[in-house]
Amino acid sequence: MSLYKLRTKPLHLATLEILQRRMTLSPKASNDYTRWLKGFEGEQRFDQFIEPIANESYLLHDLLLKKQNTTFQIDSLLITPEKIYLFEIKNYEGDFLYEDEKFYRLPNTEILNPLHQLQRAAALLGQLLKSHGHTIPIEGYVIFIHPHFHLYNAPLTPSIIFPTQIKPFLEQLKTASLLTSYHERLAQDLNDLHLNDSALNEIPSYTFDSLQKGMSCFQCFSFSVRLNGHRCLCENCGAYEAYRDALLRNVDEFKMLFPDEKIRTKLIYEWGGKLGSYKRIRTVLQKHFTKKRNNRWMYFE
Repeated sequence: MSLYKLRTKPLHLATLEILQRRMTLSPKASNDYTRWLKGFEGEQRFDQFIEPIANESYLLHDLLLKKQNTTFQIDSLLITPEKIYLFEIKNYEGDFLYEDEKFYRLPNTEILNPLHQLQRAAALLGQLLKSHGHTIPIEGYVIFIHPHFHLYNAPLTPSIIFPTQIKPFLEQLKTASLLTSYHERLAQDLNDLHLNDSALNEIPSYTFDSLQKGMSCFQCFSFSVRLNGHRCLCENCGAYEAYRDALLRNVDEFKMLFPDEKIRTKLIYEWGGKLGSYKRIRTVLQKHFTKKRNNRWMYFE
């Protein structure tokens, strides 16, 4: 198997992850964070199943594609010599009901029908591939990944794969046929068509001044971190981290939350809760970034 496109943490989730440590999220934003996190954890769990099993194939994760004015997302896509397999991964936990082509979280909360989501993605993918000169069969499956998921009155459709069926199902996808240059071109075309999702929808508003300052522990995320020589010590869990690593991680968080801001020593000093001197921070920045000058101000990028 060739892992053609890796799965990365969604920008929306990564941003909420930082914010929930540095501010109090509203109940809605907190639920949003939990939902995104659970979805990502389910996708990672699926990766552990499929990546060791798929043999002669190309695997692409997290595709964001567009056909005309319609954007659609694919959790995982497997290109085999015979066909494309499309996977819609759901990390639902608990008891659910299928009735009249609708899905309900018990007792009575209706949710989007994942079969409809799958059908929509498969149809749009087929149209997109055809417009780029590709004609190959597409099979789609909804993967219910959580071991504690149960669906009452489940429809008799091969498109739904339940937790206990995942491993034997994926074993059946193994093939003795060989990939050709056509399949590699198909994988490359899909990778090239992927859109970088830079849009952050429904992120809570924040400013530099409104967020908690300080270096968070890389292990428990507490802000009870102090300098101990060349290392940072977390007084909450006892974890050690090199000061340079902690500072660079802090800079990455700053860049994610404030992409239009210049990286300046003073800002990073304040952002990190004044942990470490100006000189020490500047030394690390000079080693890992390019120094620039704008009139009388020095910054790094």
